[in-house]
Formats: sequence, C-alpha cells, structure tokens
Amino acid sequence: MFKNLEKLLTWSTGLMAAMALFSIMWLTLVDVTGRKFFDHSVPGGLELTEILMVIVIFGALPLVSWRGEHVVFDSLDAFIPNWFKGFQTRLVHLVCAGVFAFLARLMVMRAERFAEYGDTTVHLQLAIAPVAWLMAGLLLLTALVHLLFVFVPPAPVVHGGVQGAGASS
Repeated sequence: MFKNLEKLLTWSTGLMAAMALFSIMWLTLVDVTGRKFFDHSVPGGLELTEILMVIVIFGALPLVSWRGEHVVFDSLDAFIPNWFKGFQTRLVHLVCAGVFAFLARLMVMRAERFAEYGDTTVHLQLAIAPVAWLMAGLLLLTALVHLLFVFVPPAPVVHGGVQGAGASS
C-alpha cells in the first residue's frame, strides 16, 4: 500500500514540483539572456517565477512529509525513553496534520476572497485564485499524509546515511 501511495505522490506532486523548477530555470535563462543581449526581459517574468515557486514549494510538501525529509530536531532523543517515542511520533504527526489542515482552511478562505474580488497579477493579469486553490489542495494533501502516519506510523528509512521517518522502504 505504501509503495503505491509513494509512487502516486512522486508522479503527481513530485513531478509537478520538478517541472515547475525546470521551468524556472529556463525562464531565468531566457530572461537574463534577453536582458543582457537584447535589452528586453521576459514580460511578466517575475510574476511567472513567483507562481512557479509556489508550485515548487507547495508541490514538494506532501512528498517531503511522506519521505520524512523535513528538518528534524533530535537533540532530546537521548533523554526520551524508548516506550514514549512511538507516542511522541504519533503526537507530532497529529499536530502537523492539524497545522497543515488549518493552513489549508486559511488558504481556502483567501482563495475565495481572491475569486470574489477577481484579483489578478499586475502585468500578465493572471487570476490569483487558482494558485491559492492549488496551495490549499496541496496543504490539505500534506495534512492527510501526516494524519495517515498518526494511525499507521512509517517505518524508519535510511536516506544517504541519515535516518529519516519516511514510509518508503
């Protein structure tokens, strides 16, 4: 079950984030080349970069949470008894699920406001609401990943010599 979910996340959110990052790379190359040699930058390049950065960051969140590749502070682990670590892990995932769900709700409210007011980007006049809806959906997906780990804790995984909490093994 975990392998299929990881594959789904990799081929959806991971690919989306990777394509957005690749697009930023090419957009930057074309923009800098245009400014340097033709005295013209890409119209709306900054706006496109901002939207693509949203896709990179929020698209990577569910996969980073799934693989346990987020920043972990383990300086107190030596003082925590082994019997408590399972409860601690579930509690942390529950708190993370709650925080991400709350942020998703806030983003839904913001997306509704953007849609109601018809907010757009300044230069290209791109609607902002779909970007906010995407952010809300990816935050909710991240919350669901953490909620799953409350009930089915992931097995520890070693990534490049560093032990993580991801579900892939």
